[in-house]
Amino acid sequence: MQCPSPDAPISPLRQRLIDDMNMRRFSAETQRNYLRDIGRLASFLGRSPDTATADDLRRFQIEQQDDGVPVPTMNSIVSALRFFFTQTVDRPDLARKLVRLAHPRKLPLVLSRDEVARLLNATTCLKHQAALSVAYGAGLRVAEVSMLKVPDVDSERMLLRVERGKGGRYRNAMLSEDLLLLLREWWKAGRKQGVMHRDGWLFPGQNAMKPLSTRQLYRVVVEAARAAGIAKRVGPHTLRHSFATHLLEDGTDVRIIQVLLGHAKLNTTAFYTQVATRTVRTVTSPLDKLGLFKGEIAPDG
Repeated sequence: MQCPSPDAPISPLRQRLIDDMNMRRFSAETQRNYLRDIGRLASFLGRSPDTATADDLRRFQIEQQDDGVPVPTMNSIVSALRFFFTQTVDRPDLARKLVRLAHPRKLPLVLSRDEVARLLNATTCLKHQAALSVAYGAGLRVAEVSMLKVPDVDSERMLLRVERGKGGRYRNAMLSEDLLLLLREWWKAGRKQGVMHRDGWLFPGQNAMKPLSTRQLYRVVVEAARAAGIAKRVGPHTLRHSFATHLLEDGTDVRIIQVLLGHAKLNTTAFYTQVATRTVRTVTSPLDKLGLFKGEIAPDG
């Protein structure tokens, strides 16, 4: 299961794993990560990972911890190995031996509305402004923005069809009137440039036959933030975080936000309540209701 050279034949075990992932519509990135993580176990064992024992897995996880592998990385490896042992080699007994570690989740970084406006205005071309506006205005993940096609814009129902969401899930995202106007402007400009086609990518890359990559979108966000004078460490996902937080601050029900974001679990969406500062500011403290300090506060001494 170690990464083979480009010319080496794929082993039957590796091909079976790939087939299992394809059957479940795993994204290309997820497949790369699973192959890499299962390859780590193979390297540790020095033999095929399907020959692992419960003691092997215990020693493997202890070594990872001793080597200082970050907890999120360790948990990602556990996910890959659990899939491998339950779906590909039918060894659920081994999957149960793998330990997931709890770790505190960091609060997401969120931009203010003014910062979002400055960032979008600091983009260097209409295509980049439209792409980042989709990330913020519809709350899409960077990979979802990259993979949008022109037919995915449904102006009649005012929806964006996301056909390549996380976990291969399909969903509809919101399409606001302002965002539709901006996308129409980009469509006209792209047609004049000869890079936009009716069935093509909504945001084509340098080669119009390929989409703007997630790496390129990340660079666009970083450069726009720098040009806008935003000192925060900003990435494409910051716009998605800001979308959810701003909706929550405006009083949108968290379950509606869950649907818009495509979250499978409500507690994932509810996490944004911890960064919705406007919501906090609208709450009256019970201390204020006591009315103890309505007059002037006595000076010190």
